[in-house]
Amino acid sequence: MNKGEDQNEYQAAKAELTAQVALLPDKPGVYLMRDQAGKIIYVGKAVNLKNRVRSYFQQRGLSVKTEALVARIASFETIVTATEMEALILECNLIKKHRPRYNISLRDDKTYPFIKVTLNEAFPRVYATRRLEKDGAKYYGPYASAGAMHETISLLKKLFPLRSCRSMDAQRPCLEYHIERCLAPCAGLVDQKTYMEMVKTVCLFLEGRSADVEKDLKRRMLAASDELKFEQAGRLRDQLTAVRQVMEKQNIVTGAGDQDVLGLARLGSQSCVQVFFIRSGKMVGRDRFMLSGGDNETDGDVLAAFVKQYYNEAAFIAREILTPVVLPESELLANWLSERKGGAVHLLTPQRGSKRELVQLATDNAAEYLRQRNERDAVKHGKSTAAMEELAQRLSLARLPKRIECFDISHIQGAETVASMVVFTGGEPDKAEYRRFKLRTVEGSPDDFASMQEVTLRRYREATEPLPDLIVIDGGKGQLSSALEVIRGVGLNEIPVIGLAKEFEHIFRENISEPLILPRHSEALRLIQQIRDEAHRFAVTYHRKLRAKRNMVSVLDHIKGIGAKRRQALWKHFGALEKMRAASVEDLAAAPGMNVTAATAVWQFFHAREKVQC
Repeated sequence: MNKGEDQNEYQAAKAELTAQVALLPDKPGVYLMRDQAGKIIYVGKAVNLKNRVRSYFQQRGLSVKTEALVARIASFETIVTATEMEALILECNLIKKHRPRYNISLRDDKTYPFIKVTLNEAFPRVYATRRLEKDGAKYYGPYASAGAMHETISLLKKLFPLRSCRSMDAQRPCLEYHIERCLAPCAGLVDQKTYMEMVKTVCLFLEGRSADVEKDLKRRMLAASDELKFEQAGRLRDQLTAVRQVMEKQNIVTGAGDQDVLGLARLGSQSCVQVFFIRSGKMVGRDRFMLSGGDNETDGDVLAAFVKQYYNEAAFIAREILTPVVLPESELLANWLSERKGGAVHLLTPQRGSKRELVQLATDNAAEYLRQRNERDAVKHGKSTAAMEELAQRLSLARLPKRIECFDISHIQGAETVASMVVFTGGEPDKAEYRRFKLRTVEGSPDDFASMQEVTLRRYREATEPLPDLIVIDGGKGQLSSALEVIRGVGLNEIPVIGLAKEFEHIFRENISEPLILPRHSEALRLIQQIRDEAHRFAVTYHRKLRAKRNMVSVLDHIKGIGAKRRQALWKHFGALEKMRAASVEDLAAAPGMNVTAATAVWQFFHAREKVQC
């Protein structure tokens, strides 16, 4: 097909889409754009679906990004909503679910952790989680820095003796109680009212209300002293002292109130939002978030996208959110935030005074972070390029190894044999391209040579693009020969293949008997080692996952009345051993194929094991 025919086909497809637009309703809603493969590439909302979607196909005045989007639209669908507010909520949820290519999005926002306080339990725990559920617990976050979150949890455990164990069926207190890190509710050594007072203080602390925490601790300390509970009063005094030390590190920045201060900085295709958390007039923390996909968008659009995605997940929303620029549809966003908070939320763009200074400070911090990040990336990129150039020179490669694929095998005496393929692009891990394999032909007998042949055949028999510039086999001459037999056999004769022996870091090459030994401090050796270690890590992680899954199922073999079918049904219904252990007899009996007798046997088995362990 020539260029003219391609253009005619393109125009015909756009004419068909334009005809579909004419049938859209003049109502609010959400539209989803799909590419030729049916993948959602953009999600947007509109007050008037017909007018908004039609604007994409008018072919004039479009930005570079929008032109690229329109060129890839093969179909679209719409969802009508009753109000623009409903459209906004639906848009937020769909962007989070599908992560479309052409939407501005928080990078890896699914992985941001929270601190969870299990208020749905009689004696709550505090721990980190990455799953936000409607289970009656209270969540704080999300935290962009997992390190900062774990520091907060560590501080809480030092200040407040909360339980950390999952079981409440202990016959005697554990070591945590004896080192004064737990009040031992599992052994009945503290009443629920006293424990919940401590949990209330923890929640105030996580909300940044240090003054309220101090006031509450002082009140409880004096009350305990009046009741002659001197040991409890002493413990509360120590907590009060520690909280005051934390408060001394917090700076008073405004008169009062809760505020989130947003600063935005952009450098090339990178966007960074810095958030200052101000609670009761004191700065209690800060976080920064990287965004992608905003190259040709205004600052207001980038910040609006951040507000939608961040506060759609945030466990706490401040009364005031200060921004450096006015956001599009700010009134709608403020109403949505107010609805989520259950109280008034104001989006403000201060022009002068202390609030404006705070916004500028947040913006300066975001810009400084971007500058440092850019410099680090430049240094890192320079090292990666130097390593690839050196590797190409030492291996006499025809071109720079920009894409390197590495294979590793993992098993225990032939059981659960798996393989990994990791990909490095430009000298850096390209995790979206990683693959893992559960091998089929060698189960039960350890045979690394046959395993390597199977995995390389499954990867290269169809020679799917993109093909690597270099293939690395984790192993010596035997593994290399096995892989070469397959790779050359499928017709890939131009791709260089090497083996890396573990013991002495010797590199084996095709048709060369002597190994290549790179200098100990060589950048090329560092890169090859990094690739090999990453392949090993990825393979071992997968192997452990399969082994753990097998072992979890096999635990049920010891329960009378639980055969293969019920074992499989329980695993499918609950998905994890911990969920089975936490389930009641009624929940266990609800699984397919189970009855009350079998469920009781499972429940007694787990709880008998817990008593023995304690």
